[in-house]
Amino acid sequence: QVQLVESGGGLVQPGGSLRVSCAASGSSFSQYRMGWYRQVPGKQRELVAIITSGGRTNYADSVKGRFTISRDNTKNTVDLQMNSLKPEDTAVYFCYVDRVTLIGTSYNEYWGQGTQVTVSS
Repeated sequence: QVQLVESGGGLVQPGGSLRVSCAASGSSFSQYRMGWYRQVPGKQRELVAIITSGGRTNYADSVKGRFTISRDNTKNTVDLQMNSLKPEDTAVYFCYVDRVTLIGTSYNEYWGQGTQVTVSS
């Protein structure tokens, strides 16, 4: 049974930094894509950053240059380092993993429960 457990959320002032982490269990995730999404009330969940099994990364335009995603396949973890945080980064951040076929179809998708990140003075 796959489980994703996030940690590291909290309250931070604008311009500050925060690191959220996700520990995955129940499978070997070296071939999985891993990433982070976020959601605010009343809005759709949006992609923040994703990292492939080969280490290729993709970021939302709104976080490029400020956020860095990384993974450790030996520990089955994926982290999101968030710098220069803005109030609009306030959201619940969800860990996500999936597999992708050769034609880009996602399968074996799993989500964490989410961790709250609040950027406010």
